[in-house]
Amino acid sequence: MARIANIVAGLLILIGLVWMGQGSGYFPYPAESFMIDQTQWIYWGALAAVVGIVVIVVTRNARHRSR
Repeated sequence: MARIANIVAGLLILIGLVWMGQGSGYFPYPAESFMIDQTQWIYWGALAAVVGIVVIVVTRNARHRSR
C-alpha cells in the first residue's frame, strides 16, 4: 500500500510541476493548451505538488511507526 501511495504522490508532484510550468508560460506545450499563461494553474499546480509531498511524508511516518 505504501508503494502505491508513493507512486500517486510522485505523479501528483509531477503533474503539479507541469501545471505550474504551463500556468507561468515556462512550459508552453501543447501550444493550444488553455492553461498557458493562466495564473490560476500556478496555484492549482502548487496545491497538487504540496498534496503529493504531504502524502509522501505521511506514508513515511506511518511506515516508521509500524516498525
